[in-house]
Amino acid sequence: MKLKQEVNLLQAQLSNFKRENEALRSGQGASLTVVKQNTDVALQNLHVVMNSAHASIKQLVSGAETLNLVAEILKSIDRITEVKDEADS
Repeated sequence: MKLKQEVNLLQAQLSNFKRENEALRSGQGASLTVVKQNTDVALQNLHVVMNSAHASIKQLVSGAETLNLVAEILKSIDRITEVKDEADS
């Protein structure tokens, strides 16, 4: 009789553990889904930032090229002025 009670108790515990295990597994699945969604959002944000950085770099390079051109023009103006000053002398 005592063994029957113990078996019944162990079966009830086993049933509870199985339910708990299923609940944990479904919770893990939900957690993995949330992690995947967060990863997807982070990836999309990273692409946006990367595209913005590329555009900024292109603008920076274009601005540097423009400044270089202006510097070359100013050098040319200085040379022209020097030649004109020598001719006037």
